[in-house]
Amino acid sequence: MASSSFPIINMEKLNGDERSSTMALLHDACANWGFLEVINHGISIELLDKIEKVTKDHYKNVMEKRFHEAASKTLEGVVSDKNDIDWESTFFIKHLPESNLSELPELNEEYKTLMKEYIVELEKLAEQLLDLLCENLGLEKGYLKKALSGSKGPQFGTKVGNYPPCPRPDLSSNSELIRMQVDDQVSGLQFLKDGEWVDVPPMKHSIVVNFGEQIETITNGKYKSIMHRVLTQPEGTRMSVASFYNPGSDAVIYPAPALLEKEKVDESQVYPKFVFGEYFKYYETTKFQEKEPRIEVFKALQKNAVAAA
Repeated sequence: MASSSFPIINMEKLNGDERSSTMALLHDACANWGFLEVINHGISIELLDKIEKVTKDHYKNVMEKRFHEAASKTLEGVVSDKNDIDWESTFFIKHLPESNLSELPELNEEYKTLMKEYIVELEKLAEQLLDLLCENLGLEKGYLKKALSGSKGPQFGTKVGNYPPCPRPDLSSNSELIRMQVDDQVSGLQFLKDGEWVDVPPMKHSIVVNFGEQIETITNGKYKSIMHRVLTQPEGTRMSVASFYNPGSDAVIYPAPALLEKEKVDESQVYPKFVFGEYFKYYETTKFQEKEPRIEVFKALQKNAVAAA
């Protein structure tokens, strides 16, 4: 039975008598929400607080002036019905398969050291969650990690974003597998459920998780990728540290055969097979749009490829 309240997964409960009910809540979150919030996740509060502090300091000392200079020019050219502008100040850190931290001279050594420590812990959490999904789906342990790996392993990166106050808060951006929610005062992250935009409740030191279209494909729609957005606010600067555990660029993504066999899925309802790098290029040009047309495009490409073989 689907939960009526936003799912919050207490990881500590996986080790006791409440494991079964916690796994059921996780399954419901994946199948009916596409979003969940994780608490007692094993990443130290001290580390999260340090990441928050150095990120806010970096924005104030390095990014803020640059953002406002660019933003004033952006607003001058905005038309009233435009709703896909990225009102944000961001930078991207690559972790896997290769790090780019040495190529980011604006980040001080403290920031780089803390981020390395954080991402090690976050990678552990991501892979723990993937194995919990495998358990709920009846797949062998490690199946999802292997499916996402490609020849060089998964791609893991972090988008650090600050969302300053905006005089046009109707401007929004759609963007993530794991997001660290570090601000508990300024809301803005929303996802689409049953045709309505729902706020993700700000909760300090929690980890907000949502699943991409690759997980929806591997589970053949059993677990959902949900459209989401970040709303700008007229007051308060919101900050997020959003990490992406993505497939390797050459990973071939397709529904798990064991799930198709178990569910006896009609061929017309089977999700397409695709190379993640090719899919991602197309996604980048259509990310503000609904996912269904993308899926149909790759179904058609797969059908044409089979016909031509």
